[in-house]
Amino acid sequence: MKKIIALLVFTAFAFTGFSQEDSEESQKSNIQTYTPSKLLKKGQWDIKFFNNLYTQTKDANSNGDITKDLPRETYFTSTIDVFTGVSENSKLNVGLLIEMRSNVIGDRKALDVFKFDGESGSARSGITSIAPAIKFNPLKNVSNFTIQTAFHIPLVDNESENGVFLDQTAFKFQNRFFYDYTFPSGDWQLFTELNTEYNFGEDSSFFNNTFALAPGVFMSYFPNQEFTVLGFVQHQQLVGDSKQDFTALGFGGKYQLNQTLNLEVLYSKFVRGNNSGLGQSFNIGLRALF
Repeated sequence: MKKIIALLVFTAFAFTGFSQEDSEESQKSNIQTYTPSKLLKKGQWDIKFFNNLYTQTKDANSNGDITKDLPRETYFTSTIDVFTGVSENSKLNVGLLIEMRSNVIGDRKALDVFKFDGESGSARSGITSIAPAIKFNPLKNVSNFTIQTAFHIPLVDNESENGVFLDQTAFKFQNRFFYDYTFPSGDWQLFTELNTEYNFGEDSSFFNNTFALAPGVFMSYFPNQEFTVLGFVQHQQLVGDSKQDFTALGFGGKYQLNQTLNLEVLYSKFVRGNNSGLGQSFNIGLRALF
């Protein structure tokens, strides 16, 4: 079980960009203007299709000691996040988050997660949760600080079947705090996120009565309006009935395909942990904003 939690924090982790005031938006691409810190105008839609493949062959115990050359385990998570603006002053967005997973264990190949074969004892897949969500700006004079609140409803009956974990059966109340800062040159942007979660409601769940804190820091460089490269560090601390922590480093980029679509590619490596898997994460996302 300790090898699984690392996957959860990277399902729909941060999208980076460039926060600007309304008077400047028409001169900027979507990847520069619409970070997670930026709310949509009334009637705008934001649809994100994000895919994460996490694979590991080693882990760290509760003392941080590393075990290598373990049978490969791979966890694929695909999320669809849909938000729309509903307020005249661009202070409130509402949305729905949908999550699907496909997991394989037993030293199967990483790409076997795309077979969706449900082979007994080595694979499981399915739609695992939905979450109504709101996103709002709590401070009138700080437009680049927002909070996203979501209530995740599990759709799976059993976390593990025949030794294969799929997803948690506990409910999850999640708050994500977003803030970005643009440097005076306009070429660099710092984005920060603090993800907080409370998992509850299912005594048999590994995550029940557990809190999670997951800060992340992203630094982006824009060589032009259509393209950005970035590096980041992320950490998660799990406390309560279950305890765990890990840290990951990564890099990636985003490209504006056209006025509506942009593409994101990220890679991260888990560099340390306690009671956690130590694998790699490969991510690709497509975002439509209109």
